[in-house]
Amino acid sequence: MLLPSVTRYPAMIRLSALCLLAPLAAAAADPSPERARELVRMVRQDCGACHGLTLKGGLGPALLPETLREKPAESLRYTVLLGRPGTPMPPWNTFLTEAEADWIVRQLMTGFPEEIR
Repeated sequence: MLLPSVTRYPAMIRLSALCLLAPLAAAAADPSPERARELVRMVRQDCGACHGLTLKGGLGPALLPETLREKPAESLRYTVLLGRPGTPMPPWNTFLTEAEADWIVRQLMTGFPEEIR
């Protein structure tokens, strides 16, 4: 037999499937172009009210790649969604899905896009 047995190499099969499906999952998490524009505006305007319109800080800390580099993305996502009790940071989970919060965090960690008017 030329092909490896499925029962002999289940880990290889799972790994191959994961490699094939991972790019599809990442693409599915990205918002539509229209929603992305809305999210950019929200971050630039609403988040910018505390974090500075250029996201370099203000009442809230800077949201720049160099200031977020050491922070776990999952922690940042929960901060966006649930806020920070005892601080002015409000929860945004009524306005955002988890996938949208993930997208925002990815954008913040790589350099947030400018608002297109």
